[in-house]
Amino acid sequence: MLSLDKVFNAQTVLKSIVRETKLVRAYGIAPECELYLKPENLQITGSFKVRGSAYKIAMLSDEEKSKGVIACSAGNHAQGVALAATKNGIRSLICLPDSAPISKVEATKGYGADVCLVAGCYDDAYQKALELKESEGYTFVHPFDDENVIAGQGTIALEILNDLDSVDAIVVPIGGGGLISGIAYTVKQIRPSIKVYGVQVAGAPSMYNSVKDGEIESLASVSTIADGIAVKKPGENTFALVREYVDDIVLVTDDEVASAILALIEKQKMIAEGAGATAVAAVMAGKLPVDGKRVVCVVSGGNIDVTSLSRVIDRGLLNSGRSSSMLIELIDKPGQLKEISRIIADHGGNVTGVHYEKGNTESVNGCFLRIEMETRNFEHVNLITRTLREEGFKIV
Repeated sequence: MLSLDKVFNAQTVLKSIVRETKLVRAYGIAPECELYLKPENLQITGSFKVRGSAYKIAMLSDEEKSKGVIACSAGNHAQGVALAATKNGIRSLICLPDSAPISKVEATKGYGADVCLVAGCYDDAYQKALELKESEGYTFVHPFDDENVIAGQGTIALEILNDLDSVDAIVVPIGGGGLISGIAYTVKQIRPSIKVYGVQVAGAPSMYNSVKDGEIESLASVSTIADGIAVKKPGENTFALVREYVDDIVLVTDDEVASAILALIEKQKMIAEGAGATAVAAVMAGKLPVDGKRVVCVVSGGNIDVTSLSRVIDRGLLNSGRSSSMLIELIDKPGQLKEISRIIADHGGNVTGVHYEKGNTESVNGCFLRIEMETRNFEHVNLITRTLREEGFKIV
């Protein structure tokens, strides 16, 4: 059974495997509260997952260790299991869908695991892992619904409480629920006055829906940039622990997550994956009652694909009014672009793209001009737009 003694034991066992990530005071991200970040994106393997995996593996019997471990994951869990098994001198086999990014496959191999690519999707890889577990005698390391895994994640709470006095609230991303179960259970045993809030994305609200309706529910599909927490169904253990120990769960949108990723990059020089930024997104968007409070957000991971990061940054710039696009209908004559550029420059905007488009305008001599520009915020965009209109330009 999960116990506080088990969490403290996990902390001792993990000392030689995981990195103790010190809290970072964050400025300029959520000025209404005193915000601290728990940077598990700086953890070995780039995610908190190694904590639970390593403790689970360390607790195996000698016979279980001799047969090796098996897991199924396309991301952080795979790398955590691989590293933990290698550190313990145990063979590990990770089943991955053959559609998994090459970078993740190679990273998993790099930590010492054997990889079995399975045709199809994650569910196909999961079924293959269960088949091999039965036929070969491997121990299956579940990504979240296991008490030793949960105890390993609970060590994060011990580090937070050791680092910072008078914590008012801890905000945690939720996928399957292993991370928040470990943190919430541990915190409520030691300091029950501390609020523990969970955050899910609106495109994968499995735990949110289950807790709200009082029973475990499975989503038909999930869709979110926070792929690390895109879980269709919470675990039985995690559902019970979340119901008992978590104070509230809120939802954030993909746009709010993108804005949080951008804020972490700009304000903290910190890279977070979508799942890792959800706690910060909830605080930034005012989804939680934390004004004037001392708050810790768990940045659970930083393993974001570079191409995805580029798209997320672009989305975050648009959502915060930092980049803007407008379509202007003009009479096609000399000097128009010069005048528009002057107005934008006089107001401190920076033109980054100009596209001339012929189209179905009111005038035979008409055209469309699409202007892309860098701006400070939405107020700045509105100022430029208003001035252009006052100067007689038609904003489409």
